Amino acid sequence: MSNHSAEQPTTSHAPMEARLTVAALVHWQGRFLVVEEEIKGQRRFNQPAGHVEPGENLIDAACRELKEETGLTATPTAWLGTYLFKPADSEATFVRTALVFDLEKAPGQHQPEDPDGDVLACHWLTLEEIAECKPALRSPLVWQCIQDYLGGTRLPLSALKAFI
Repeated sequence: MSNHSAEQPTTSHAPMEARLTVAALVHWQGRFLVVEEEIKGQRRFNQPAGHVEPGENLIDAACRELKEETGLTATPTAWLGTYLFKPADSEATFVRTALVFDLEKAPGQHQPEDPDGDVLACHWLTLEEIAECKPALRSPLVWQCIQDYLGGTRLPLSALKAFI
């Protein structure tokens, strides 16, 4: 019989600083919509994405970001997933909920309406073209979302709940 104390050692865990973001994975006839941004003086490629604003649910936030960053109005067809990402140069961890926008009709002409001025251009790229710009992707989540989409991940939008 051992004489171990019933008390467990206490550890202090600081709460994680998290930033809630959304992303729109937009697909049309074998191409993905990406935005070109300038981040810290470098050109980066990302899905239309951004922070959730106070009082906004995840679906509304994704639709707003899509409209602001690309000028495109669309309705999501599925939830792709929720991802955690901790950049090496940030104290914060990003909690990114990605939604799928499978377009049924041609997107037509659209331009960024970005009030922040971060988006330089919108591009419809094939998987091969995105793979070529992999070093310039804003985060590994851009590629991971595309891989999850191509792997068939589609979660019901009804699973996203908001009590705000």
